Amino acid sequence: MGGWAVRRDGGRPEGRSCAHLDSPLAAPGRPRYVVCQECASRGRRWVALRLCLTCGHVGCCDSSPGTHATAHYESSGHPVARSAEAGEDWAWCYADELYLQPRP
Repeated sequence: MGGWAVRRDGGRPEGRSCAHLDSPLAAPGRPRYVVCQECASRGRRWVALRLCLTCGHVGCCDSSPGTHATAHYESSGHPVARSAEAGEDWAWCYADELYLQPRP
């Protein structure tokens, strides 16, 4: 079937939903870049990368000094980003503050 579904999260109330699941979300197999370009241009390192499912922007996670994935959401309004890390298959909706998982 494809797409995304809300992931169970014991730290949040059950029954919450993501308003963006019915929106067309891109699902690029690989990011356009394998670096956070904002960090790289400043000579900084990052912890992990996030891929915007609206436009494909790659930014660093909130554990990184630049927090460029969140900055991208705040400036663009693009609500959902997935982990761009190997072996990780989840996404985060910034607007609804929910983790998402691939729908079977």
